[in-house]
Amino acid sequence: MATIYIENKPYEVKAGKNLLEACLTLGKDLPYFCWHPAMGSIGACRQCAVKVYKDENDTKGKLFMSCMEQVRDGMRLSIADMEAKEFRAHIIGWLMTNHPHDCAVCDEGGACHLQDMTVMTGHNYREYRFDKRTYINQYLGPFLNHEMNRCIQCYRCVRFYKDYAGGKDLDVFAAHNHLYFGRAEDGVLESEFSGNLAEVCPTGVFTDKTLKQHYTRKWDLTMAPSVCHHCSLGCNISAGERYGTIRSITNRYNGEVNGYFLCDRGRFGYEFVNSAGRVRKPLVRSHLPEATDKYTALKAAASAVKAGRAIGIGSPRASLESNYVLRTLVGEENFHHGVSDTDHILVDMALDILRNGAARTPSLREVEKADAVFIMGEDLINTAPMLALAVRQSVRQQPLQEAVSTANVPVWQDAAVRELVQTDNGPLYIAHYTPTKLDELATQTFFDTPDAISRLGFAVANLIHADSPEVSDMSEAEQALARQIADSLLAAQNPLIISGTSSGSDRVLKAAATIANALCAREKAAGISLVVPECNSLGLAMLGGHKLESAFEAVLNGYADTVLILESDLYRLAGASAVSQFLDGCSQVIVLDHLHNATTERAHILLPAAPFSEADGTLVNNEGRAQRFFQVHPTPEEIQESWHWLAEMGTIMGDERISNWHGYDDIVKSMAEEIPLLRGVEKAAPSSEFRIAGQKIPRAPHRFSGRTSMLANQDVSEPKPPLDPDSALSYTMEGYRGQPPSSMIPFFWAPGWNSVQATNKYQQEVGGHLKGGDPGVRLIAPAGTASLSTVVPQNFVPIEGHLYVLPLHHTFGSEELSSHSPSIMQRIPAPYIAINAEDAGRLKLEEGQDLSFALEGHVYQLPVDINPTIPSGTAGLPVGLPGIPFADLPAWANLNRDITWKKQPQTTF
Repeated sequence: MATIYIENKPYEVKAGKNLLEACLTLGKDLPYFCWHPAMGSIGACRQCAVKVYKDENDTKGKLFMSCMEQVRDGMRLSIADMEAKEFRAHIIGWLMTNHPHDCAVCDEGGACHLQDMTVMTGHNYREYRFDKRTYINQYLGPFLNHEMNRCIQCYRCVRFYKDYAGGKDLDVFAAHNHLYFGRAEDGVLESEFSGNLAEVCPTGVFTDKTLKQHYTRKWDLTMAPSVCHHCSLGCNISAGERYGTIRSITNRYNGEVNGYFLCDRGRFGYEFVNSAGRVRKPLVRSHLPEATDKYTALKAAASAVKAGRAIGIGSPRASLESNYVLRTLVGEENFHHGVSDTDHILVDMALDILRNGAARTPSLREVEKADAVFIMGEDLINTAPMLALAVRQSVRQQPLQEAVSTANVPVWQDAAVRELVQTDNGPLYIAHYTPTKLDELATQTFFDTPDAISRLGFAVANLIHADSPEVSDMSEAEQALARQIADSLLAAQNPLIISGTSSGSDRVLKAAATIANALCAREKAAGISLVVPECNSLGLAMLGGHKLESAFEAVLNGYADTVLILESDLYRLAGASAVSQFLDGCSQVIVLDHLHNATTERAHILLPAAPFSEADGTLVNNEGRAQRFFQVHPTPEEIQESWHWLAEMGTIMGDERISNWHGYDDIVKSMAEEIPLLRGVEKAAPSSEFRIAGQKIPRAPHRFSGRTSMLANQDVSEPKPPLDPDSALSYTMEGYRGQPPSSMIPFFWAPGWNSVQATNKYQQEVGGHLKGGDPGVRLIAPAGTASLSTVVPQNFVPIEGHLYVLPLHHTFGSEELSSHSPSIMQRIPAPYIAINAEDAGRLKLEEGQDLSFALEGHVYQLPVDINPTIPSGTAGLPVGLPGIPFADLPAWANLNRDITWKKQPQTTF
């Protein structure tokens, strides 16, 4: 720690930080533009000037840019010095020389960092009276608007897009006062993190295009803390609503998970909530008309369940509470998972590894600190984008520390550090069957089948610890690579193994776990991070349950005749013929979902479930962190959470246990008591009885307008604000105006800080954890009881006339819910089948020609995409894309042709 004096008052601050960070951490208001806590300092805007004095006798002092000056013990400075204040006011005047001053029509208005800093510096009047520089704006794709005339040349956009996120197609052009930040030509921004530009930019140069289509000022949005439902990482978000529709998703800072950023799927995938395909009325298809009222539908569903032999199918995209109530309603022995059988096996295995293995699962923040990484069988940018972004930061750790120690430059001196590091990267090894966007950072890549990847992993584990099984029949190149990976992991302080379920291989998972356990046996602080398919896959596995196939068998064998399907489209989880046969065998099909799909069309009773924005619930992410999401706005009576529908159904049926629940808190309490793995889940957020100074926490900002007129078309009297019995949040602007617990922060705001930069007012230290701790509670800790795996797979052998089809994933298109968002739809690729160039030659196929093949009883005909790395004898089929029927991959495809296969080496060095 160091003692500094601000306006002659002593303050204890952390040594090594820059002055701007120190001042903001102390709660001081000091304007800035170019500095960002995740990206460090470059001193481009000159806006954060302070007066620094030599000692207590110095009355003159000198102006310093606080973001470029390191904290020193005994340092004296002044923020309020008149010369410093005048300098800051002049600087913002110069920066705004060419700014159009169009706040009234700017999408950023009311949430603009430039507005805040202008007021903070006291800059009131424009002094520039001449023609302003103007630019032609660009089309940047479906996510972002571009308005270059508002730019103040802070460089934040290119620093994030190029330096932090690794994007290639956005840059700065020209020089001096004619800078242009954009692409070389119009076109869609290629980065999966482009949407962060809307929050990184302190002005309105880059704004959310999806918000513009139904624009609402920030102060008129009702907001609630939520969790992204589009992958397994559990990024924290704030959802904003007006007039019953979700208008935008913004980042909700969590110092352990997503930090300051989101991927584009998480930011723009929300519009399925506003889809015309929403289920908005209960349907009982034995009635005429089919659409009915809530109570008639509930009675019909309860009667069907009570009269029949019911089973339940849970969902990895539904909350813990909804799955638990369904499990309670039908009984533990009748509860099945709404996932493919392959995913069921793999997620259960992942849970076992995390619970019984020796290595701990790091948070995304901790992943950024890993100094040697081995990725096995995962294309992270497409399966867990924010984990890929964390890995991109991790490869800087080793060269960063070397450069800092050698040149004695602080880490936050971003420009200097990047100049020292150049293109050096720490150890990163990637083993996959197709190229990934992280390959450019990799020390070595290895392209081969999942079995070959598993064999490489076991070889690495054996070199780390002799108790791991030996691997025979490896080439010299593979042995050398295994040695290189093992040496790098052993030399690292924080080695990390990343794998997951995406390749469909249990052998890859076992190999990854064996490496992590071997490292721990050598007393290395190893971490293991496993990607699972859906937002609550791990939570569903923790509840326990049977395979989907066993549900099918129960009906086909006459053991059950009624099924309750919770937020699952079965046609995306199993073959169409098998699903249709199953549903045909059910006398009653009861479906709870929020979007119409192939399964809802087969429902005898359809109940409109609330999506994430209209529901309360808990998700468990891939690290075992339970996190709460909250209802953003009240819904019509016909729409409610799945757990609410099921609990009411149980009450009507006379289920004594369910009847004793009197609200959401009782369900959570019962779940935590009954399920050993979920003990502690009730600590994810305060209960509905929580109050601060007797008040609830408001969802609406204090400047919220129009409440009395929003429903004037229905009633001229001011309506009574709706009540929320399930949480400590209110649906109004009235309530406690201080800082709530971190899990219940609906939006970041502080006096003078209306933009997202207000986050610094909620942190223990700038860029660190939130006050009171970051949201979520870890439910899993490694027991270290698992033994090292001893089964090593054999080499992959192609089968004549067949292709071994491997799953491919896409950021846009593979995930079910976001695929219904209009902006995401524009980024979904067309269906294809990826095959090796040599195989294409054998099949006499060229790029784009159709390949016909039979897979699990279904005939496919897809255009060929020739892939240079996919192993010979295999093919890659995109998962979940519209137009591609479900297949439980990996699986053998029959080509019905005479081809002679020869094993081709796929290792690249």
